[in-house]
Amino acid sequence: MNWDRIEGNWKKVKGTVREQWRRLSDDHLERIGGKRDQLVGSIQESYGIAREEAERQVMAWEMRNAFLATGQDRNTGGNDKH
Repeated sequence: MNWDRIEGNWKKVKGTVREQWRRLSDDHLERIGGKRDQLVGSIQESYGIAREEAERQVMAWEMRNAFLATGQDRNTGGNDKH
């Protein structure tokens, strides 16, 4: 996943992050700012889990949300003409 794109589109992406990890506060999301390492650390802290488990969760999220790093719409593959 291209985390440079994620960082650049963080305002759009953080909604999907919030859906996945509801314990992350607005403050967490602002501090994360699209940085993968910050996301992993915030998940680890908020959920009281090992870093390896937080990494696993982020990798699974990345696989499910790969379209976010492409800048394309999930349903149209970027061909949305609306």
